[in-house]
Amino acid sequence: MRHAHGPALWPSERGPRIGLQRLDSRFAAYRDALGLDPALEFHSLRRSYITHLIEDGYDPLFVQQQVGHEYASTTAIYTCVSSDFRTRTLRRALDATVEAAMRPVRTS
Repeated sequence: MRHAHGPALWPSERGPRIGLQRLDSRFAAYRDALGLDPALEFHSLRRSYITHLIEDGYDPLFVQQQVGHEYASTTAIYTCVSSDFRTRTLRRALDATVEAAMRPVRTS
C-alpha cells in the first residue's frame, strides 16, 4: 500500500510513513508487557512467517517469492525450523531408506 502523495510504505491514518523505529518500539512495549523474551523483535515475525510456511510444506520457491528474496540462500537464513520438524523430517527419510532396503530384490 503506497501513500497517494509519495512512495512511502506503511502510511498511518495521518498520512506520513510509519518508520521502522516506531514499529520496533511499539512491538518492544507489547513484548515487555507480555513478559516475552527480550531477544524477540519485530523482525522476528518475518522469520516466524517464513519458518511456518516451510514447516507447513509450502514449496521453498513459493516462500522465496512470497517474501521477496532474490536468492534461496537468503530465505534459508530466515528459516529456523523447530527441533520437532527436524526430527520428523529425519524420521521420514530414515523410514523410507529402511523400507527400501528391506524390499526383496527382484531379478528378471
